[in-house]
Amino acid sequence: MKSPEPAISGRPRHRIAGATPPENDPRLDRPSGATPSAALHCQLVADVGNTDTALGLLDLAGDRVLANWRVSTREPRSATEYRILLSALLEEALAPGKPLAESVLRRGVIASVVPRVTPILCDALAALVRGPVLEVTGESPLPISVAVENPAVVGADRVLNALAVWARFRRNAIAIDLGTATTFDCVTAEGVFIGGAIAPGPQAGPEWLAHGAPRLPRIELAPPAAVIGRHTEASLESGVFHSVIDALDGMVARIRKAWDADDPLVVATGGYSALLAPHAPSVHRIEPHLTLLGAGIAGAHLDRSGPSR
Repeated sequence: MKSPEPAISGRPRHRIAGATPPENDPRLDRPSGATPSAALHCQLVADVGNTDTALGLLDLAGDRVLANWRVSTREPRSATEYRILLSALLEEALAPGKPLAESVLRRGVIASVVPRVTPILCDALAALVRGPVLEVTGESPLPISVAVENPAVVGADRVLNALAVWARFRRNAIAIDLGTATTFDCVTAEGVFIGGAIAPGPQAGPEWLAHGAPRLPRIELAPPAAVIGRHTEASLESGVFHSVIDALDGMVARIRKAWDADDPLVVATGGYSALLAPHAPSVHRIEPHLTLLGAGIAGAHLDRSGPSR
């Protein structure tokens, strides 16, 4: 399914049904919004996923997400088209009605699991920033170590989630990214990414049912009105939603049992985190922009070490 383009106001038009968590949920991290004064020196980061690309404007240290957008990865774009789109979003977020000051963007960072998009978006970032454009991979020299069999094939988004969790909490943690796939990644208090698990994403069930059982009605992934449905659609809504929640909690329980760690913190992120994590007792914190924060932290570290592009 192709995601709609973001509104030029900086807020994506695409929203997941039921994705707003309760206002009083203490687990939700709410980052500060952008202001022109706060964005005099920033970095522009991109997390390129299989379905969507998350874009973020962060302070140079990678501590705060000042503005963020989400665009479709599957929509083919040239470097020029990406540059025009990014320029419009940035100008509206930072200085509505005025040209974007060249001094604002001091660094670009990209983490990608879609090789065809990586060089195109790198070129677009290079045309916008006055500074290096840095690509983060599983082999990048970061503040955490990647202690798996082949770091080169580990998704950059997984490494960034582990980095952000470690940098923010400095304790054993499980980062859960709820997107096209669901990833569970473990990082120790000492900053060692030891691996994790990868499962189908939350939409895999509804999409499989839609193709494999065409007579069943199509449903939205959303909290159901009741566990016991009184008609087919309600039964599907309950079964699909609760099976995702139970799979999430069950996988966390399995990791806790297998990992000899002292009470790991469980942090949820990704496009479906606001929709699902409030209903999962195993989740301690919800940080929707964890991967962007990880990219910002990685960018600051790599920039000090020397530009890669």
